[in-house]
Formats: sequence, structure tokens, C-alpha cells
Amino acid sequence: MYDFSDFSSPVLLRGDERSAFRDPAVYYHNGMFHLFFTLVETEEDGRVFLYLGYTTSRDLKAFAPVRKLTPRDQSLNYSSPGNVIRFNDEYVICFQSYCRENGEKYGNDNSRLFIMRSADLVHWSAPELLRVKGNEVPREQMGRMIDPYLIQGKDELWYCFFKHKGGASYSRSCDLLNWEYCGHMACGENVCVLRQGELYRLWHSPKNGIGEKVSTDLIHWTDTGKLITLGQQHWDWSKGRLTAAMILDLRDEPEIGVALLFFHGTGPEDESVIFDQHACIGFAWSSDLEHWKYIQ
Repeated sequence: MYDFSDFSSPVLLRGDERSAFRDPAVYYHNGMFHLFFTLVETEEDGRVFLYLGYTTSRDLKAFAPVRKLTPRDQSLNYSSPGNVIRFNDEYVICFQSYCRENGEKYGNDNSRLFIMRSADLVHWSAPELLRVKGNEVPREQMGRMIDPYLIQGKDELWYCFFKHKGGASYSRSCDLLNWEYCGHMACGENVCVLRQGELYRLWHSPKNGIGEKVSTDLIHWTDTGKLITLGQQHWDWSKGRLTAAMILDLRDEPEIGVALLFFHGTGPEDESVIFDQHACIGFAWSSDLEHWKYIQ
């Protein structure tokens, strides 16, 4: 089991007045952590651009130079990776566009969901629109949707959860091309779902912290009332908001042996003040998905 207790900080990637690291999505393969995230850059003239960022690490201490996987374009601002899955012998990553071409602070109504495909986790195809409302619904009529997450259900269909209409919506597909819209529920953003036996556990981001719901069918959900805030009260860098959790269960990986919780924090002011700057990606770990350890 890997010993994370000797880390000097819970922060993996640290933002500053010109950059922010948000919305982590991590994939572990052959001893390597592949870390995808939203990279926010504020340029000299004050304009803000979002990218799908990428780096790798073998120990979560030393990271490869950050790469931008998507173009510099405020009308797209590809960002917020949900997770990476294996499908038809390819890697597939889901993410959003966060359109701010008119100087908006938040993504406008043109924001949509996308995937890219890869054979090696390094080289990626062009973004493909996810028509989660069904192929018959034109792109301009889909409505604002962000923060996708993909999971295969017990019925072998793929489910996509995403922020929509002030909560979370979900659709399902057998091929990631043809989707059936299934419904909507009260929920925070940045959904992450894992299966434990016959139970599904969903973590999401309310106004602050990480909430949890459970389900047996990916359709009907019960709120557990739990709220994870880790060491937020001690961390100036996340006192404004702790959010966007992604849980990677590596308890069966002998070299790791625990589940890892990745998140981003903003502080000391909240995101209404410093939305585009200073956000940092942090982590915690657990042996049971209930009790989380972290560096103070």
C-alpha cells in the first residue's frame, strides 16, 4: 500500500493570480496517474481562456509539464473533464464546452457536452458532441449542460450524468452515439458515480463540500445527508469553496491500496470573487470510502 502520509501538502497543482486548476479527472494505468483538469488562464489584457489540461505522475509528487489538449477559443472553452472510460478498445474522456465568448463570467447557454477518443491516453481525436437529449433534438435546442460523467450500469448500458436545469440530468446509451434522455433530479454539480456490488454511490457538489446519494438502479436516488469538507477549515486555499470531487477507487491495486479523492479548492475568498484565479487541485485518501485522510 502506498503511503500518502509523508506528503508535505494536500495540494497537487497550485493556482495563482494568472492561472487556476479545477475539475480533476484521474485515470490510473500501468503505474501512471493521468490527470486531466480544467486549466484556466488569465491573459495580460484580462481575457480568460479555459482549456482541457493534462499531466502525468507516478507518485503524485512530481508532475510532467502541463499540456493543453484543446484550442484557445472562448466560444468553446473546453473544460471540466468528468472521467475516462474504456469503450471498444479505446479510451474515452467526457468533458464540456464552457462558452464565454461575450465576456461572461460563467458558461452561457451554448455550453454542451463532448467526448474525445484515444488509443494511448496521450493523442486524442477531435471533440464529438454528446447528443444526450436524443439525435432528433437540434444542438441549439438542447439547453445549457455541463459537467458530464460516464458510468456503465448493471444493464450494460452507459449512463451520462450532467448538470442541467439547476440539478442533474441523466441519459443512457449502448454505443455513446445514440442517447435516451431518462430524467432529472435535485443534485449539485460535478457528479461522480461508483458501483459497489448492487449499490451505486454518487458524489456531487452542492454550494460547498461534497454531498452523497445512493441508488440501486442509477435512476432512483436517496440522499445520505453526508457532507465531506475534509480539512477545509484549516486550508486558506480552499476556504472559499471545496468542490468538484472525483473518486478513483484503487483499493484493489496492490501498489496503491486505497481510494483517492481528488477535488479543487478556492480561497480564501469564495468563487464569486476569484472564480478564474488561484484554484488548486488537492487530494485525500480512504480505505473504505467513508473515512477520509488528508494532509493538514
